[in-house]
Amino acid sequence: MPPIVLASTSPYRRELLTRLRLPFAVQAPQLDEYALPGEAPAATARRLALAKAKAVAKGLPGAVVIGSDQVADVDGSALSKPGTHEAALAQLARMQGREVVFHTAVAVIGADGAEQVGEVPTTVRFRVLPIDRLDAYLRAERPYDCAGAAKIESLGITLVESVRSDDPTALIGLPLIRLTSMLAACGIDLPVP
Repeated sequence: MPPIVLASTSPYRRELLTRLRLPFAVQAPQLDEYALPGEAPAATARRLALAKAKAVAKGLPGAVVIGSDQVADVDGSALSKPGTHEAALAQLARMQGREVVFHTAVAVIGADGAEQVGEVPTTVRFRVLPIDRLDAYLRAERPYDCAGAAKIESLGITLVESVRSDDPTALIGLPLIRLTSMLAACGIDLPVP
């Protein structure tokens, strides 16, 4: 089996990939993450997932490299990682009572250099909560590195009314159902004996 490398600094993606019980290394991609002018949120997620994989793959011939990115979409407008408490509070306030689509893209560059890119949308309906509850959530979880400041795998579950997706792991940051199909196309069949 070729070496597998996760092109990410995300602890959430690292934890998700361990679920497949594959040996893998982690390498941080060196690139600026930003949306292009007029670029749709889903397109941004796909472009950045592939860019991350390419950035790492260029130095690792013969490896299978996985990149991923997530962008929250509020009425066609992108929300990324807030970075600060104030920005996170503004994002959560904006999402209240609305459906937000989280576009989670995954890209795989095979050992032969073949590229695959996919995207799994997840629609989340957010509750309407008082600002002090949103503030308390942010202080408890500190999800400033999560798109839209919504960390669903923890206390963030209290912010939502419903979640619709074809892949329950997509919202956490790495769509494993789609990824396993991509890995199979690279000759890595799961589960590995």
